[in-house]
Amino acid sequence: MGSQYRIAPSILSANFAKLGEEITNVIASGADVIHFDVMDNHYVPNLTIGPLVCEAIRPLTDAIIDVHLMVKPVDRIIPDFAKAGANIITFHPEASEHIDRTLALIKENGCKAGLVFNPATPLDLMDHVMDKIDMILLMSVNPGFGGQSFIPEALVKLRLARQKIDAYTAKTGKQIWLEIDGGVKTNNIAEIAKAGADTFVAGSAVFGAAKDSDPHRYDTIIGALRAELAKV
Repeated sequence: MGSQYRIAPSILSANFAKLGEEITNVIASGADVIHFDVMDNHYVPNLTIGPLVCEAIRPLTDAIIDVHLMVKPVDRIIPDFAKAGANIITFHPEASEHIDRTLALIKENGCKAGLVFNPATPLDLMDHVMDKIDMILLMSVNPGFGGQSFIPEALVKLRLARQKIDAYTAKTGKQIWLEIDGGVKTNNIAEIAKAGADTFVAGSAVFGAAKDSDPHRYDTIIGALRAELAKV
């Protein structure tokens, strides 16, 4: 059962002085996806990394780079991330004047596209664009900073999103990933999976787990997350 689940460490919590090494190590330890958090100090109150960093890490791994754009306006930067090697680009509907157009722009640039829902953003914004969506990302914290606690209401929303996706898949055959981001740890990942998530962003839980120079130092935490998922 556990193999259908994807673990996506967020490099927001990595050691930026050794970013390439951190990415190589986390993939070697069994991570499936690299989650790449882009913040603009405008849409969210923090400033992180841009296309240059994405371009720099692209040659290090074949793993999916999942770029989460917390920027407003969002359209201008999308082609830059596509060129920099992103595989999936997700954005917040609040950051786009035309959600359908922004999704189409991501697709035109050769990437998979997704919508991100903040804790209080209603899910009905996805209803009329399901044909353009490859992933739904639900925030289980308010975006802006790593290390926050999981907001329990996100489980209710996950179940609802799962129902919408399953109904659409049953009708069309199209697969849509359901990702969760914020406060995911070994003690709640199984409960989150039961609510319907299949892709799990974990930042501080993974990168905070070990500080030494062993390339396999993330084996233990990723193994522990997988062991919890295997119980579902």
